Amino acid sequence: MSGPSSREVATYSDKYFVKTRAIVERFGDVRVTYAVFMRRPVLCTPMLAIGWLRDIARERGVEFDIRLLHEEGGWVGAGEPMMYIEGPFRELSDLETIFLQKLGPPCVAAFNAYTMCTDLPYVGFLAMDARHCAGAEMAEMMAYAASIGSARARRERSAKGFIGNANDATAHFFGQEKGLGTMPHALIGYAGSTLSAAEMFHEAFPDDNLYVLVDYFGQEVSDSLEVCRRFPEIAAEGRLGVRLDTHGGRFMEELDTAQSYAVLERHAPDAIRTYRTEEELRWLTGTGVTAAAIFHMRERLDDAGFDKVRIIASSGFSPSKCKLMASVRAPVDIIGTGSYLPERWSETYATADIIDYGGIPRVKVGREFLFPAN
Repeated sequence: MSGPSSREVATYSDKYFVKTRAIVERFGDVRVTYAVFMRRPVLCTPMLAIGWLRDIARERGVEFDIRLLHEEGGWVGAGEPMMYIEGPFRELSDLETIFLQKLGPPCVAAFNAYTMCTDLPYVGFLAMDARHCAGAEMAEMMAYAASIGSARARRERSAKGFIGNANDATAHFFGQEKGLGTMPHALIGYAGSTLSAAEMFHEAFPDDNLYVLVDYFGQEVSDSLEVCRRFPEIAAEGRLGVRLDTHGGRFMEELDTAQSYAVLERHAPDAIRTYRTEEELRWLTGTGVTAAAIFHMRERLDDAGFDKVRIIASSGFSPSKCKLMASVRAPVDIIGTGSYLPERWSETYATADIIDYGGIPRVKVGREFLFPAN
Protein backbone atom coordinates (compact mmCIF):
# COMPACT_ATOMS: atom_id res chain seq x y z
CA MET A 1 0.00 0.00 0.00
CA SER A 2 1.33 3.43 -0.93
CA GLY A 3 0.80 5.97 1.79
CA PRO A 4 0.03 5.82 5.51
CA SER A 5 -1.29 2.61 7.02
CA SER A 6 -4.34 2.66 9.24
CA ARG A 7 -2.08 2.92 12.30
CA GLU A 8 -0.37 6.00 10.83
CA VAL A 9 -3.46 7.86 9.65
CA ALA A 10 -3.90 9.88 12.85
CA THR A 11 -0.35 11.22 12.51
CA TYR A 12 -0.87 12.54 8.98
CA SER A 13 -4.54 13.56 9.10
CA ASP A 14 -5.79 17.03 10.01
CA LYS A 15 -6.39 17.11 13.75
CA TYR A 16 -10.04 18.11 13.53
CA PHE A 17 -10.76 14.92 11.60
CA VAL A 18 -8.98 12.85 14.22
CA LYS A 19 -10.96 14.56 16.98
CA THR A 20 -14.17 14.01 15.01
CA ARG A 21 -13.46 10.28 14.95
CA ALA A 22 -13.05 10.32 18.74
CA ILE A 23 -16.32 12.23 19.20
CA VAL A 24 -18.22 9.80 16.96
CA GLU A 25 -16.80 6.89 18.93
CA ARG A 26 -18.11 8.52 22.10
CA PHE A 27 -21.58 9.54 20.93
CA GLY A 28 -22.43 6.84 18.40
CA ASP A 29 -21.60 5.99 14.82
CA VAL A 30 -23.75 6.78 11.79
CA ARG A 31 -23.56 5.80 8.12
CA VAL A 32 -22.62 8.79 5.97
CA THR A 33 -22.13 9.63 2.29
CA TYR A 34 -19.34 11.91 1.08
CA ALA A 35 -19.52 13.77 -2.22
CA VAL A 36 -16.09 14.44 -3.72
CA PHE A 37 -15.48 17.23 -6.24
CA MET A 38 -12.98 19.76 -7.57
CA ARG A 39 -13.35 23.43 -8.39
CA ARG A 40 -11.94 23.29 -11.93
CA PRO A 41 -12.38 20.97 -14.93
CA VAL A 42 -10.16 17.89 -14.68
CA LEU A 43 -9.80 14.35 -15.92
CA CYS A 44 -10.98 11.68 -13.52
CA THR A 45 -7.79 10.10 -12.17
CA PRO A 46 -8.96 8.41 -8.97
CA MET A 47 -7.46 4.96 -8.70
CA LEU A 48 -4.53 5.71 -6.40
CA ALA A 49 -6.89 7.40 -3.96
CA ILE A 50 -9.53 4.69 -4.24
CA GLY A 51 -6.92 1.95 -3.95
CA TRP A 52 -5.68 3.50 -0.70
CA LEU A 53 -9.22 3.74 0.67
CA ARG A 54 -9.82 0.07 -0.07
CA ASP A 55 -6.54 -0.91 1.58
CA ILE A 56 -7.53 1.01 4.72
CA ALA A 57 -10.99 -0.60 4.67
CA ARG A 58 -9.38 -4.05 4.62
CA GLU A 59 -7.07 -3.11 7.49
CA ARG A 60 -10.03 -1.89 9.53
CA GLY A 61 -12.30 -4.77 8.65
CA VAL A 62 -15.02 -2.58 7.12
CA GLU A 63 -16.45 -1.93 3.67
CA PHE A 64 -16.77 1.39 1.89
CA ASP A 65 -19.29 1.74 -0.91
CA ILE A 66 -17.49 3.83 -3.54
CA ARG A 67 -19.63 4.99 -6.45
CA LEU A 68 -17.46 6.49 -9.18
CA LEU A 69 -19.55 8.77 -11.39
CA HIS A 70 -17.01 9.08 -14.22
CA GLU A 71 -14.84 6.48 -15.87
CA GLU A 72 -11.10 6.72 -15.39
CA GLY A 73 -9.86 9.42 -17.77
CA GLY A 74 -13.35 10.89 -18.11
CA TRP A 75 -14.03 14.61 -18.20
CA VAL A 76 -15.28 16.10 -14.92
CA GLY A 77 -16.64 19.64 -14.84
CA ALA A 78 -15.89 22.23 -12.17
CA GLY A 79 -17.93 21.51 -9.04
CA GLU A 80 -19.32 18.30 -10.49
CA PRO A 81 -19.31 15.34 -8.08
CA MET A 82 -16.65 12.85 -9.10
CA MET A 83 -17.70 10.11 -6.73
CA TYR A 84 -19.77 9.26 -3.67
CA ILE A 85 -18.20 7.37 -0.75
CA GLU A 86 -20.49 5.71 1.76
CA GLY A 87 -19.55 4.02 5.00
CA PRO A 88 -19.36 4.30 8.80
CA PHE A 89 -18.56 7.85 9.87
CA ARG A 90 -16.18 6.51 12.50
CA GLU A 91 -14.05 4.81 9.85
CA LEU A 92 -14.19 7.53 7.20
CA SER A 93 -13.87 10.69 9.26
CA ASP A 94 -10.08 10.63 9.66
CA LEU A 95 -9.29 9.58 6.07
CA GLU A 96 -10.32 12.73 4.23
CA THR A 97 -7.00 14.58 4.39
CA ILE A 98 -4.95 11.78 2.89
CA PHE A 99 -7.56 10.68 0.39
CA LEU A 100 -7.82 14.19 -1.08
CA GLN A 101 -4.03 14.48 -1.26
CA LYS A 102 -4.00 11.44 -3.52
CA LEU A 103 -6.86 12.66 -5.73
CA GLY A 104 -6.57 16.32 -6.68
CA PRO A 105 -3.03 16.61 -8.07
CA PRO A 106 -3.27 13.62 -10.42
CA CYS A 107 -6.58 14.88 -11.82
CA VAL A 108 -5.04 18.21 -12.81
CA ALA A 109 -1.79 16.68 -14.08
CA ALA A 110 -3.76 14.23 -16.22
CA PHE A 111 -5.72 17.13 -17.72
CA ASN A 112 -2.45 18.91 -18.57
CA ALA A 113 -0.90 15.78 -20.05
CA TYR A 114 -4.00 15.19 -22.16
CA THR A 115 -3.87 18.76 -23.46
CA MET A 116 -0.23 18.43 -24.48
CA CYS A 117 -0.74 15.10 -26.21
CA THR A 118 -3.79 16.25 -28.15
CA ASP A 119 -2.12 19.48 -29.23
CA LEU A 120 0.89 17.52 -30.53
CA PRO A 121 -0.52 14.14 -31.56
CA TYR A 122 2.46 13.37 -33.81
CA VAL A 123 4.95 13.70 -30.92
CA GLY A 124 5.93 11.06 -28.38
CA PHE A 125 6.28 12.36 -24.83
CA LEU A 126 8.66 11.19 -22.14
CA ALA A 127 7.66 11.90 -18.53
CA MET A 128 10.71 13.44 -16.87
CA ASP A 129 8.96 14.84 -13.82
CA ALA A 130 10.38 12.68 -11.03
CA ARG A 131 13.14 15.06 -9.95
CA HIS A 132 10.62 17.90 -9.75
CA CYS A 133 8.34 15.95 -7.43
CA ALA A 134 8.19 16.21 -3.65
CA GLY A 135 9.16 12.62 -3.01
CA ALA A 136 8.36 9.17 -4.36
CA GLU A 137 4.66 9.31 -3.56
CA MET A 138 4.13 12.42 -5.64
CA ALA A 139 6.21 10.91 -8.44
CA GLU A 140 3.87 7.92 -8.47
CA MET A 141 0.83 10.21 -8.69
CA MET A 142 2.30 12.23 -11.54
CA ALA A 143 3.34 9.20 -13.59
CA TYR A 144 -0.12 7.71 -13.15
CA ALA A 145 -1.64 11.04 -14.21
CA ALA A 146 0.46 11.27 -17.37
CA SER A 147 -0.54 7.75 -18.36
CA ILE A 148 -4.26 8.54 -17.94
CA GLY A 149 -4.11 11.81 -19.89
CA SER A 150 -2.07 10.08 -22.57
CA ALA A 151 -4.51 7.17 -22.86
CA ARG A 152 -7.42 9.51 -23.46
CA ALA A 153 -5.44 11.43 -26.11
CA ARG A 154 -4.69 8.14 -27.87
CA ARG A 155 -8.35 7.20 -27.89
CA GLU A 156 -9.63 10.56 -29.11
CA ARG A 157 -6.87 11.81 -31.41
CA SER A 158 -4.79 8.72 -32.17
CA ALA A 159 -1.99 10.61 -30.47
CA LYS A 160 1.36 8.98 -29.75
CA GLY A 161 1.14 10.30 -26.21
CA PHE A 162 3.53 9.39 -23.42
CA ILE A 163 5.78 6.57 -24.58
CA GLY A 164 7.46 6.12 -21.20
CA ASN A 165 9.05 7.83 -18.26
CA ALA A 166 12.46 8.35 -16.73
CA ASN A 167 12.59 5.79 -13.90
CA ASP A 168 11.88 2.13 -13.28
CA ALA A 169 9.54 2.51 -10.31
CA THR A 170 6.64 3.97 -12.30
CA ALA A 171 7.42 2.60 -15.77
CA HIS A 172 4.56 0.12 -15.46
CA PHE A 173 2.04 2.94 -15.86
CA PHE A 174 3.29 3.29 -19.44
CA GLY A 175 3.43 -0.39 -20.25
CA GLN A 176 7.21 -0.46 -19.84
CA GLU A 177 9.40 -2.65 -17.67
CA LYS A 178 12.03 0.03 -17.19
CA GLY A 179 12.45 3.77 -17.40
CA LEU A 180 13.73 5.38 -20.59
CA GLY A 181 16.56 7.84 -21.09
CA THR A 182 20.17 8.05 -22.11
CA MET A 183 22.48 10.65 -20.62
CA PRO A 184 22.52 13.72 -18.36
CA HIS A 185 24.77 16.72 -18.87
CA ALA A 186 27.02 15.31 -16.17
CA LEU A 187 28.04 12.46 -18.47
CA ILE A 188 29.06 14.92 -21.19
CA GLY A 189 31.19 16.79 -18.67
CA TYR A 190 32.74 13.54 -17.49
CA ALA A 191 33.52 12.39 -21.02
CA GLY A 192 35.02 15.72 -22.07
CA SER A 193 33.16 15.90 -25.37
CA THR A 194 29.74 15.13 -26.74
CA LEU A 195 31.15 12.54 -29.13
CA SER A 196 33.08 10.76 -26.37
CA ALA A 197 29.94 10.59 -24.22
CA ALA A 198 28.03 9.09 -27.15
CA GLU A 199 30.77 6.51 -27.72
CA MET A 200 30.84 5.58 -24.03
CA PHE A 201 27.09 5.21 -23.91
CA HIS A 202 26.95 3.07 -27.03
CA GLU A 203 29.71 0.80 -25.75
CA ALA A 204 27.94 0.34 -22.41
CA PHE A 205 24.42 -0.03 -23.88
CA PRO A 206 24.83 -1.15 -27.51
CA ASP A 207 21.22 -2.28 -27.92
CA ASP A 208 19.67 0.98 -26.68
CA ASN A 209 18.64 3.88 -28.84
CA LEU A 210 21.39 6.49 -28.84
CA TYR A 211 19.82 9.81 -27.86
CA VAL A 212 22.56 12.36 -27.27
CA LEU A 213 22.44 15.67 -25.42
CA VAL A 214 24.06 18.24 -27.71
CA ASP A 215 23.91 21.59 -25.90
CA TYR A 216 26.65 21.16 -23.26
CA PHE A 217 29.36 22.96 -25.23
CA GLY A 218 27.02 25.33 -27.05
CA GLN A 219 27.68 23.50 -30.31
CA GLU A 220 24.34 21.87 -30.94
CA VAL A 221 24.67 21.65 -34.71
CA SER A 222 28.37 20.83 -34.87
CA ASP A 223 28.20 18.16 -32.18
CA SER A 224 25.03 16.64 -33.63
CA LEU A 225 26.61 16.23 -37.04
CA GLU A 226 29.82 14.85 -35.55
CA VAL A 227 27.89 12.17 -33.66
CA CYS A 228 25.84 11.32 -36.77
CA ARG A 229 28.98 10.90 -38.86
CA ARG A 230 30.49 8.66 -36.20
CA PHE A 231 27.40 6.41 -36.10
CA PRO A 232 25.96 6.45 -39.65
CA GLU A 233 24.42 2.98 -39.39
CA ILE A 234 22.53 3.78 -36.21
CA ALA A 235 21.47 7.10 -37.74
CA ALA A 236 20.13 5.36 -40.85
CA GLU A 237 18.18 2.91 -38.68
CA GLY A 238 16.41 5.74 -36.89
CA ARG A 239 17.93 4.75 -33.55
CA LEU A 240 19.96 7.90 -33.16
CA GLY A 241 18.51 11.13 -31.80
CA VAL A 242 19.78 14.52 -30.72
CA ARG A 243 18.30 16.13 -27.65
CA LEU A 244 17.98 19.91 -27.57
CA ASP A 245 18.04 21.29 -24.04
CA THR A 246 19.56 24.73 -24.68
CA HIS A 247 18.94 26.96 -21.68
CA GLY A 248 17.19 30.30 -21.96
CA GLY A 249 20.36 32.32 -21.52
CA ARG A 250 21.57 31.86 -25.10
CA PHE A 251 20.63 31.02 -28.67
CA MET A 252 21.30 27.63 -30.20
CA GLU A 253 24.45 27.47 -32.28
CA GLU A 254 24.15 29.32 -35.64
CA LEU A 255 21.08 31.28 -34.54
CA ASP A 256 20.33 34.78 -33.33
CA THR A 257 17.13 36.81 -33.50
CA ALA A 258 17.47 37.65 -37.20
CA GLN A 259 18.43 34.10 -38.18
CA SER A 260 15.56 32.70 -36.13
CA TYR A 261 13.06 34.88 -37.97
CA ALA A 262 14.60 33.78 -41.27
CA VAL A 263 14.20 30.10 -40.33
CA LEU A 264 10.52 30.60 -39.50
CA GLU A 265 9.98 32.57 -42.69
CA ARG A 266 11.12 29.49 -44.60
CA HIS A 267 9.09 26.95 -42.66
CA ALA A 268 6.16 28.65 -40.91
CA PRO A 269 5.74 32.19 -42.26
CA ASP A 270 2.29 32.64 -40.75
CA ALA A 271 3.75 32.08 -37.29
CA ILE A 272 5.27 35.55 -37.20
CA ARG A 273 2.48 37.35 -39.05
CA THR A 274 -0.11 37.16 -36.35
CA TYR A 275 -0.47 38.50 -32.84
CA ARG A 276 1.92 36.88 -30.39
CA THR A 277 2.48 37.51 -26.73
CA GLU A 278 5.99 38.23 -25.56
CA GLU A 279 6.25 34.71 -24.19
CA GLU A 280 5.10 33.17 -27.47
CA LEU A 281 7.63 35.22 -29.44
CA ARG A 282 10.36 33.98 -27.13
CA TRP A 283 9.30 30.37 -27.75
CA LEU A 284 9.29 31.04 -31.50
CA THR A 285 12.44 33.05 -32.09
CA GLY A 286 14.15 33.72 -28.76
CA THR A 287 16.82 31.98 -26.77
CA GLY A 288 16.61 28.39 -25.56
CA VAL A 289 14.74 25.56 -27.26
CA THR A 290 12.51 27.41 -29.71
CA ALA A 291 10.49 26.52 -32.78
CA ALA A 292 13.20 28.17 -34.88
CA ALA A 293 15.87 26.05 -33.19
CA ILE A 294 13.97 22.84 -33.90
CA PHE A 295 13.35 23.76 -37.54
CA HIS A 296 17.00 24.75 -37.96
CA MET A 297 18.28 21.49 -36.50
CA ARG A 298 15.95 19.51 -38.77
CA GLU A 299 17.24 21.49 -41.75
CA ARG A 300 20.89 20.88 -40.94
CA LEU A 301 20.40 17.16 -40.27
CA ASP A 302 18.44 16.65 -43.49
CA ASP A 303 20.92 18.62 -45.58
CA ALA A 304 23.71 16.37 -44.26
CA GLY A 305 21.79 13.24 -45.21
CA PHE A 306 20.59 12.32 -41.71
CA ASP A 307 16.87 12.58 -42.25
CA LYS A 308 16.16 9.54 -40.04
CA VAL A 309 17.81 11.09 -36.97
CA ARG A 310 15.24 12.08 -34.39
CA ILE A 311 14.96 15.38 -32.60
CA ILE A 312 14.19 15.26 -28.89
CA ALA A 313 13.31 18.56 -27.22
CA SER A 314 13.21 19.41 -23.55
CA SER A 315 13.35 22.51 -21.34
CA GLY A 316 10.12 24.06 -20.16
CA PHE A 317 7.63 22.24 -22.40
CA SER A 318 4.44 23.18 -20.61
CA PRO A 319 0.93 22.85 -22.08
CA SER A 320 1.19 26.44 -23.36
CA LYS A 321 4.55 25.88 -25.03
CA CYS A 322 3.31 22.64 -26.59
CA LYS A 323 0.27 24.46 -27.99
CA LEU A 324 2.59 27.04 -29.55
CA MET A 325 4.78 24.32 -31.10
CA ALA A 326 1.67 22.65 -32.48
CA SER A 327 0.53 25.90 -34.10
CA VAL A 328 3.67 25.92 -36.29
CA ARG A 329 3.95 22.13 -36.52
CA ALA A 330 7.51 22.12 -35.20
CA PRO A 331 9.32 18.99 -36.47
CA VAL A 332 10.03 17.43 -33.07
CA ASP A 333 9.83 13.67 -32.56
CA ILE A 334 9.92 13.36 -28.77
CA ILE A 335 9.40 15.88 -25.99
CA GLY A 336 10.85 15.26 -22.56
CA THR A 337 8.77 17.07 -20.00
CA GLY A 338 7.93 17.40 -16.36
CA SER A 339 5.99 20.59 -17.00
CA TYR A 340 2.62 18.88 -17.08
CA LEU A 341 2.83 19.06 -13.29
CA PRO A 342 0.28 21.58 -12.02
CA GLU A 343 1.70 25.11 -12.02
CA ARG A 344 -0.76 26.49 -9.49
CA TRP A 345 -1.07 24.06 -6.63
CA SER A 346 -4.27 25.71 -5.41
CA GLU A 347 -5.99 24.28 -8.50
CA THR A 348 -5.30 20.76 -7.26
CA TYR A 349 -7.36 21.05 -4.10
CA ALA A 350 -10.07 18.39 -4.04
CA THR A 351 -12.96 18.73 -1.60
CA ALA A 352 -15.27 16.26 0.13
CA ASP A 353 -18.53 17.13 1.88
CA ILE A 354 -20.87 14.79 3.70
CA ILE A 355 -24.31 14.99 2.10
CA ASP A 356 -26.15 12.28 4.03
CA TYR A 357 -26.17 11.31 7.70
CA GLY A 358 -27.98 8.06 8.47
CA GLY A 359 -30.32 8.46 5.51
CA ILE A 360 -31.04 12.15 6.19
CA PRO A 361 -29.82 14.46 3.35
CA ARG A 362 -27.88 17.34 4.87
CA VAL A 363 -25.06 19.54 3.58
CA LYS A 364 -23.79 23.01 4.35
CA VAL A 365 -25.62 25.85 2.66
CA GLY A 366 -24.34 26.49 -0.84
CA ARG A 367 -23.31 22.92 -1.54
CA GLU A 368 -26.74 21.56 -2.38
CA PHE A 369 -25.52 20.92 -5.92
CA LEU A 370 -23.68 17.87 -4.53
CA PHE A 371 -26.89 15.94 -3.90
CA PRO A 372 -27.46 13.14 -6.45
CA ALA A 373 -29.74 14.11 -9.32
CA ASN A 374 -31.92 11.04 -8.78
